[in-house]
Amino acid sequence: MPLQKNYIRNGNRKIIGSETSGYSGEAEIVRDEQNLITGRTSERFNTTRDERGHIISPTTSDSGLLIPRK
Repeated sequence: MPLQKNYIRNGNRKIIGSETSGYSGEAEIVRDEQNLITGRTSERFNTTRDERGHIISPTTSDSGLLIPRK
C-alpha cells in the first residue's frame, strides 16, 4: 500500500496540519503546519502518541488529538 497524505484544515480552509498513512502496522504520522512531526497514531494498538512517544490516548487512534486548536 502506498503512502497517502491528507491535509487537516481549519474553518478558513487554511492548512494546519497533515497526516500520512500507509505505514506498516496501520500507523499514521501527524505533522503540524511547519511540517514538524507532532505525533503518531496506531490503528493496530488503538493509541495516540505525541512527538516524544508518550501516550496521549490509550483508547483511540485520533490524529485530531495532536493538532492544537488555535
